[in-house]
Amino acid sequence: MKTRERMEDMGKRIFALTRTELYLSMRFLGVALDSLPEKLDLSTRTVGTDGAYLRYNPTYVMQEYLERPEGMGRMYMHMLMHCVFRHMFAAREHDDMELWDLSCDIAAESVLDSMDYPVIWRVMGDFRQEWYEKLQGEIGVLTAEKIYHYFSTRKRDPYLEESLRQEFSACDHSFWQRLQNEDPKNSDSPQELPENQTANSDNDGQELDASPTLTAEQADALDKSWRENAERILDDINSSGSDASKETGRLTWLLTLQNKGRKNFADFLRKISVVREEVTVDMDSFDYGFYMHGLNLYGNMPLIEENEYREADKVEELVIAIDTSASCKGGLVQEFLDETGALLSRQENFFKRVNIYIIECDDRVQREVEIHDLDELKKYSDGFTVSGGYGTDFRPVFDRVQELRDSGRLRDLKGLMYFTDGCGCYPKKATDYETAFVVYGDAEPPEPVPEWIIVTSAQADVIQ
Repeated sequence: MKTRERMEDMGKRIFALTRTELYLSMRFLGVALDSLPEKLDLSTRTVGTDGAYLRYNPTYVMQEYLERPEGMGRMYMHMLMHCVFRHMFAAREHDDMELWDLSCDIAAESVLDSMDYPVIWRVMGDFRQEWYEKLQGEIGVLTAEKIYHYFSTRKRDPYLEESLRQEFSACDHSFWQRLQNEDPKNSDSPQELPENQTANSDNDGQELDASPTLTAEQADALDKSWRENAERILDDINSSGSDASKETGRLTWLLTLQNKGRKNFADFLRKISVVREEVTVDMDSFDYGFYMHGLNLYGNMPLIEENEYREADKVEELVIAIDTSASCKGGLVQEFLDETGALLSRQENFFKRVNIYIIECDDRVQREVEIHDLDELKKYSDGFTVSGGYGTDFRPVFDRVQELRDSGRLRDLKGLMYFTDGCGCYPKKATDYETAFVVYGDAEPPEPVPEWIIVTSAQADVIQ
């Protein structure tokens, strides 16, 4: 018993030192590091995580620490990436568990290799670099889901997959399979959830016991907890300034993709909205008491009528730029136009009379359309043809917007939305109005994107 306690104590000390080094280098990971306590587990020969604990074999950890102490941070971060991107919770959605494990390892390692922190740095071999370039050329962003789809839709090569597994694997994924089992009685060593993880309750409000084999409800609770952790990490990175964003590599962009949702467009529209009166019935200020008293007293003569004006918080002035360069020609430009139509068709976001400029641009402004009534959008859409088709330079749009402001045609501009594939020359000077680059799908914009630019994703179902 004393031997086990000494081994457990040694393991905790090693991981405590590792967490401290990671925290000092990457303070934005504080909430994630606190959410993954370690636990001795002799069912594994190495280390692994189920999202609730970092489970380790003390013999393996001590040996690794003695032989390669600089590799502990990398190994810890690898498991942390699995948690942050919730790979273990998505495993149930994929039939081939071995292929999913490999895809998750490649995705996690690709993030770490893009980050610029000595505590997790390692030499990148030719084989690894070759496969990064190959996958990025084929699928773009290296998410586990995209990598899984890439391999599953091609002829399988067991020898190649084993070589990739040897290159990218860093932890034991066997704990993930236990998350898929809804019967907690199969576990022979029940464990409690960590205090800092979200606990589920039964109908009586009592906390459910957790174990390495979790119920579906407990797995969902852990999934939600790590989703919230990922959002916190992204917020902390964004609040740390441009230097932190550069050092985090692809982590920032992948977290943005993971956390994207309806709030992106809604938040942007709220930022650029203004408050003013518009002609519409304001039922909130209507007094039914006086109205009914007049009808009762005089028969058909109310003493008060509804207010014909009300204050509204909507968008009045907006510039929408559409990238018509060669890289966006064809169907993609039409998708940009469809997104624009979906955006402007939401009457609750805009006043009836608006001042909207639609600018088509490649490496120069090709066409400009001014819209004052949302009904005019249909005429523009029906007569739309692609203009340009050359290189991409975002700067002419911003120069043209400044000309419109100087001439008084744009009097109170609050925001600009640029639909693009993200490849082009960005302006260096920050604007005094909100600027959003709307990248279609999950394409990754080239680095670096100026920190004052909001990058979001264009999908019709996220526009409110």
